[in-house]
Formats: sequence, structure tokens, C-alpha cells
Amino acid sequence: MLRLVDANLNRAREGLRLLEDVARFVLNDAGLSQTLKDLRHQMAKAASSDRFSLLTARDSTNDVGSEMRPAADLGRSDLPALITANARRVEESLRVLEEATRTPGFEGVDWQAFQSARFALYELEKQLVSAATRQAIRRRVSGLYLVLDTEWLKGRTEVAVARQAVSGGASMLQLRDKRRGARELLPVARELKAVCEAYGALFVMNDFVDLALSVGADCLHLGQSDLPLDVARKVLPIDMLVGGSTHSTEQAVDAAGLGADYIAVGAIYPTQSKHSITIVGTQTLKKVRSLVKTPLVAIGGITKDNAGQVMAAGADAVAVISAVMGADDIEKATREIVNAIRNGKETGEAETANG
Repeated sequence: MLRLVDANLNRAREGLRLLEDVARFVLNDAGLSQTLKDLRHQMAKAASSDRFSLLTARDSTNDVGSEMRPAADLGRSDLPALITANARRVEESLRVLEEATRTPGFEGVDWQAFQSARFALYELEKQLVSAATRQAIRRRVSGLYLVLDTEWLKGRTEVAVARQAVSGGASMLQLRDKRRGARELLPVARELKAVCEAYGALFVMNDFVDLALSVGADCLHLGQSDLPLDVARKVLPIDMLVGGSTHSTEQAVDAAGLGADYIAVGAIYPTQSKHSITIVGTQTLKKVRSLVKTPLVAIGGITKDNAGQVMAAGADAVAVISAVMGADDIEKATREIVNAIRNGKETGEAETANG
């Protein structure tokens, strides 16, 4: 029994250390990293009274199971799979430790510590997989983000505009409609989701949490007066992004702290699509970029003539409405802005490299 406990302590510590390092070095999540570190130390402390007995009983050389291998190698197809495999390994070891240390001879070992650690890890596994999955999707927050505002359709259908925009290179498309309700927008959202999926673009649902869930949107976008970002995160699937609109450095920093997967900053310039708005300019964008690592989407008055400047100021993507939807040729207008974005990004990278 001492050998059994020793082996499972080792498995659990090794698995926890891997999860801790993933949280620290891959996900850059200080909170998760610290929680996993505390859990690892808590587990070690639970069995500290028997550490000499456990080491004395260890016999790795004569372990009859040391050469055993799984019938099929499940592999580690991606980061979430790596996290899940190691979390399960730790959870199983903790269950063995919990049961084994309740037997006679382990009266000095706190078996309840292993039980509480196991239940804590169930939730931590969910958080780690969620963070890893969304990290991969967040990398796609880039390029041209078209806000398909239905007030700018000018007799065209949403699907027709969407097809032309993604054909022109738009990488994200948001459905925004301030007049119709969820029932009317549901078939439109479904069609737009299908278009985006076919072209490899991200589909963003504005405001409507229920619609985002119903159509399986890639992202939900919320304004300052909508559902708080951290509350939305709790009701969304672990692989759905949530982004938020901000109009100041303080709001942007708050959004990052509440778990936004991307942050829209604006208005950068005066815009035709909204009146009575605050113009924050590229200086605010630069300041936000220096304070947060979250992907930034610049919005407000961005055109093919200034998109490059915005990208050079630190944006990961630029959101437009009138610059594309106000054009007669949607695909051409989109492609022109996409080219300006690419050139601006290269300029920004070159300036960063040169100090």
C-alpha cells in the first residue's frame, strides 16, 4: 500500500506540474498557474508525515507494471487534448490516494485533502481547456472585421453582402441589428454563420446571447450597457469568444480583467455610422496596447486610407461599417482595406523590430 500511495503521489505531482506550466508559459494565466501551484503544494503537504516510509517502500526497478503500455496510443492532438489527458491522470491518482489513505496504517495522512483537490481539479480542467481552446480561436482575431449593420444594406440581403465581404478577405463578420428581435434574426444569423464557416471567417453575434448560443456563433460581442463580460463568460460554451466595446483606456483595461477575448477600442476617427460619439484617436489605441495583451479591434471611421495607420498603432484587426457597406462593390472595397491592413501590419512590425 505504501508503494501504491507513493506511485500515485508521483503521478499526481507530475501531472499537476505540467498543467501549472501550461497555465504559466502557454496560456500566460497567472491566476490559474498560482492555483495549480497551491494545489500541488497542498497535496504534498497531505502526505508529508509518511514521506520517509514512502521513499523506503519505493521499488521502481521491480515494478511489474513499468513496461506496460496502452493498447492504443491516444496521442496528444492539440493543447486541449494534452490538458485533458494530464488532468484525468491527476484526478485518477487523487481518487486512488483518497481511497488508499483511508485504510489502516495511514491515520496520519489527510485523505480529505486528496478529495478536495480532486473536486477542485474538475473545475480547473474546465477552465484550462476553455482557455486553451479560446486561445487558438483568438489568434484568428485579425484583419478586417466587418460589422454588418442592417441599416446599411441599401436593398441588398445580408447573405449577399456577407458573401462578397468574405470573398474580398474579411476574416470576421458581425451581425448587428437594433430593430428586429431574436425571432426575426434567427434565420439570418443561421445563414451568416454558414457563410462564414464556408469561407473560414469568424461569425460574431452582437448583443443577443440567445442567438449566439442558438446558431453556434464563434463570438458574442457586448457593449458597455449589455450583459457584463464575466457574467456572459459563465453562460457561454467554453469555445465561444466574448468581446466588448470600450471607449477609454480604463474601460479597455477593465474588459481585459473581466476576461474579454478581444477588445474593441473606438471611435478612432469620426464616423458616418454613429453620431455624438467620443473620438479617442490612435494615441488611446497605443496606450491600451501597452497595457493589455488581449487582441484589439479598432473601430470608428476607418477606411482604406487610414487602416494602415491604425494597424501600425497596435490593432490586431480593424472593424468597419460604412467603408465597406457604403460601397457599390462590396468585394472590391473589402479587398482594398485588407491590403491596407496588411501593409500597415508590416510597417508596425518593422518599427517594433527596429526599436
